[in-house]
Amino acid sequence: MVKRRTSWHCSECGHKQARWSGQCPTCGVWNSLSEEVSQEEGLRGLVLSSGQKAPLALSEIPSDQVSRYHTGFQELDRVLGGGVVAGSLILLGGDPGIGKSTISLQMAAHVAAFQQTVIYISGEESLEQIALRARRVGVQDSLLFFNDTDVEKISKVIEEFRPQLVIVDSIQILFHREIPSSLGSITQVRECTSALMRIAKSSQTAIVIIGHVTKSGEIAGPKVLEHLVDTVLYFEGEQQQNLRFIRSIKNRFGPTDELAVFQMSSQGLQEVVNPSLLFIEDRVQGTPGTVVMPMIEGSRPMMVEAQALVTDTFFQTPSRRCTGFDSNRLALLLAVCEKRARLRLHQSDVFVSVTGGIRVSEPAADLGFLLSVVSSFMNKVFDADTTVIGEVGLGGEVRAVSRIETRIKEAMQMGFTTCLIPQKNMKAVSSYKEKVRLVPVRWVDEAIDLLL
Repeated sequence: MVKRRTSWHCSECGHKQARWSGQCPTCGVWNSLSEEVSQEEGLRGLVLSSGQKAPLALSEIPSDQVSRYHTGFQELDRVLGGGVVAGSLILLGGDPGIGKSTISLQMAAHVAAFQQTVIYISGEESLEQIALRARRVGVQDSLLFFNDTDVEKISKVIEEFRPQLVIVDSIQILFHREIPSSLGSITQVRECTSALMRIAKSSQTAIVIIGHVTKSGEIAGPKVLEHLVDTVLYFEGEQQQNLRFIRSIKNRFGPTDELAVFQMSSQGLQEVVNPSLLFIEDRVQGTPGTVVMPMIEGSRPMMVEAQALVTDTFFQTPSRRCTGFDSNRLALLLAVCEKRARLRLHQSDVFVSVTGGIRVSEPAADLGFLLSVVSSFMNKVFDADTTVIGEVGLGGEVRAVSRIETRIKEAMQMGFTTCLIPQKNMKAVSSYKEKVRLVPVRWVDEAIDLLL
């Protein structure tokens, strides 16, 4: 007999508990717990058994090269670590309408063009709707389409055709007949993902599942899905802009925190080979409050522009607004300016933004954002040929950053002649003194006095 019991699952974070409560104790969201009927099947875990009888030493384990399929995008291949690994399960999440289905369709068409069997499974759209998008992005007649939401039927199709790649759009619409929970619930999503994972490992078929995000910007049931899959990719970007970003959060077959940049066009997504040129080509020189910084996303350096606007406030509490930057980090930088540089910013509204729609999170951007705020506050133009690198400490010191040589090389390739860097990084880049002007600083007030 299959034991059945009732539990309460959070629709935001996937937390499970025995009783209902108004607020989820894990993520703090109110009214997010829903009742689910869960199953406990003692023999279900035996499906994953490999049949191994005894432990093996490292020398006894075969080290064959992992088989990979190229996606047709060099950017996406780099994020995946060289391509899609056979037998892997990849989760692609993002907001509705951001382009998940489009790039999955383009990737599937490229793999199918090399005489590989690829099946695109859609449960949300009809075959006619998929065909319209496929013809728009130029997909040839080498791709197979299947429209169903039953995991058991999908499993039978995969066993019959033995494809090299399967696209599932989307995981929230699939259901398992043996699970009495409602469609799209945490239990259904978890069990369907587990079933697809078993199919991928047993048949060596690479499966890409598309997942929608919640109101907080996370994939529904993220803790459950991220632990089950091999790779987690997040599709980011503003729908009002044509730039799209794919970020690697987890990857068992390659590096994490990699970033790929794409442009949305009428023919689908086009990869951006040189994002630095794209981010700074439209910058207006001679305007106070703009600073260009070399950032590192995974293994790729790119130049981004930070913009700041500081105005007098007419309210008792000044505004602090950020776009593409952490608001808590901005509050820290403003406090450093108040304490160490003696700038009276508590009487001003401060607005900070990163052009291009990209989000900057690494500490090496601290000094650039701080100088952009000071430039706007003092109404002085920052040198257009100078780039800024450095982390700012609470004591007002400029701390060293990692991979300083890669950042300076990227700045030189984009035509910058002066680099403001931390004093402690000078030994690592002493060979660049003849190629570019290096300005070392130890304190925030030194940087303000030198360049403003």
